[in-house]
Amino acid sequence: MKVIIIDDERLARQELKSMLSTYPGIEIVGECGDVKSAIETVNSIKPDVIFLDIQMPGKTGFDLLEDLTFVPEVVFVTAHDEYAIKAFEVNALDYLLKPVQPARLSDTIKKLMSHIAEKKNIPENANALNETDQVFVKDGEKCWFVKLGEVRLFESEGNYVRLYFGTSKPLILRSLNYLDERLNNKTFFRASRKHIINLQWVENIESWFNGGLLVKLKGGETVEISRRQAVKLKEMMSL
Repeated sequence: MKVIIIDDERLARQELKSMLSTYPGIEIVGECGDVKSAIETVNSIKPDVIFLDIQMPGKTGFDLLEDLTFVPEVVFVTAHDEYAIKAFEVNALDYLLKPVQPARLSDTIKKLMSHIAEKKNIPENANALNETDQVFVKDGEKCWFVKLGEVRLFESEGNYVRLYFGTSKPLILRSLNYLDERLNNKTFFRASRKHIINLQWVENIESWFNGGLLVKLKGGETVEISRRQAVKLKEMMSL
């Protein structure tokens, strides 16, 4: 398991590095003292997990997650417990308070090992984002860590795309074409110029006007599939 430690305090990095070195199977592949270098290092090395401080000069750990193109598992390590709720709202795997207690770290490592082993047993397309991948989403002051498999619908709104997962519907500054290129089309289907649907969330499909289809998602949304895309869907899903 490849690990990067991100903390602006050198002594805090050294202490955590020393504690992690006692666990076989953990390889510390980098450490960073600021957000800028951390973004470059994480995107380049693509570790399995980052141990991330929240309060750092200039930008916070939450800001760092927003700027990453590759998002690994995240364990927050901080002296401030007021961020705990926000950390779990973005689906961080765990939240450790400084000074880190050995028993508490042990629980985190067990959770990490189990979670990463489960992920590696799932074949993934290296060139596309799959339902098992997780992304960091920020809309205003709210932020989430969400697995793409939980996103049932992507809806274009001008220069933005609205994501539908659970009861949340945040907007992100991306185009639908950009997402269409990055998402695995075996799971995420371009229904129309305005919509990409997660096929795993389809509840019902009906014939619609002019040879199109009307899809109802398990979240309650209905999406029209154009005639051209309906042909592609039928070809893709037929035996």
